[in-house]
Amino acid sequence: MLKVFTTDNLETFKLKGLYWANSFSTACYFDSNQYTDPYSAFDVFIAAGVKKELNTSEKGSFDQLKDFLTENHDFIPGYFAYDLKNHAEELYSHNPDHLGFQDIFFFLPQHSIQIKGNQVQIITDSPDNLWKILNEYEIPKSGNLSVKPKIQSRFSRDEYISTVKEIQKHIQRGDIYELNFCQEFYAENYCINPLEVFIQLNTISPTPFANYFKINNHFIISATPERFLSRRGNKLISQPIKGTSSRKSDAIQDEEQKKMLLKNEKERSENVMIVDLVRNDLTKSAKAGSVKVEELFGLYSFKQVHQMISTVVCQVKEDLPNTTIISNTFPMGSMTGAPKISAMQLAEKYERSKRGVYSGALGYFAPNGDFDFNVVIRTILYNADSNYLSFHAGSAITLDSEPEKEYDECLLKGMAILEVLSLNTP
Repeated sequence: MLKVFTTDNLETFKLKGLYWANSFSTACYFDSNQYTDPYSAFDVFIAAGVKKELNTSEKGSFDQLKDFLTENHDFIPGYFAYDLKNHAEELYSHNPDHLGFQDIFFFLPQHSIQIKGNQVQIITDSPDNLWKILNEYEIPKSGNLSVKPKIQSRFSRDEYISTVKEIQKHIQRGDIYELNFCQEFYAENYCINPLEVFIQLNTISPTPFANYFKINNHFIISATPERFLSRRGNKLISQPIKGTSSRKSDAIQDEEQKKMLLKNEKERSENVMIVDLVRNDLTKSAKAGSVKVEELFGLYSFKQVHQMISTVVCQVKEDLPNTTIISNTFPMGSMTGAPKISAMQLAEKYERSKRGVYSGALGYFAPNGDFDFNVVIRTILYNADSNYLSFHAGSAITLDSEPEKEYDECLLKGMAILEVLSLNTP
């Protein structure tokens, strides 16, 4: 049953909804943090409780998802892990996996809440009852991170720089043009309150595709700014990010940073390479001649960084299943490099941990056939059973890359997460 309500205290209501959802074994929370976006269907989406779920790493996962979506017509949230690449191509993932997420997870929720402006749409068996519960919900006092984690990396600075130089030899030989090379930062035997960490991260680094996802004792805590792929009617939209610079506290210096990013030939060439890759991927699902670049080198500012974002769109072929559309473009080119297959093979060779959910996609399918998925970056992954915490950061390696600067870019991208993990410590 669907019913629409109006809230007079949006921020408090959002927080109540988040805490309430977290009381379920499975729940998710998406927040656009008031960023304006012509393609977003709502500002906040909350789903809690499971009627049915698909949770698997078996071959044929996309076919299983197609059947799941055919059988269940509702808002269906979930994720695609990066290693689904192995289902579509002759690829593998043998690097160590310390987190244990499945390759694909989607669920039909018991309760769905969508917020747009101050309008709250509730889909559940008894919307009036849930509305009452949410408004009367007592927000618990925030806890602290009791012990500062010992964050380690799979690479020392020297090892990272040496590896980048090896990757550049492949580029010189013509094996690839670009590789998104990622490194894992991690903490072992570290206990956190995932919800409190998400709230702090979303405060420090609010982004258009922030999300919190709880699957029993596995948690996704994300401040991602990037859209992977969205469908709105017959239109597909992809918005790859390539090009990053730091923010400055001084307004004049900050404006200069933006100008420098826009003029940076290396960053622009990286962006163009990935735009071309995305155009090629979309062609597999597009009506002939409909693929176009709606915006090239768009500059968007977030709390920690400026980003160069391009928008590629097309009209989708008729009668093409959504799962085929996504598999035609997955994984996203911004997280692989070009050519895609060769880049993924080399990433597997040189990276030292399995990416898993990182550089996958998280979002939802809507009952009207639309969908919207982000790119899982700037994200903490946490296994509460083993108390293992992980986040990756990557940068695009080209022939013009300076290895030392690429390492510094990884640290810049992880800055908000590192800050959160250092908060409220003795």
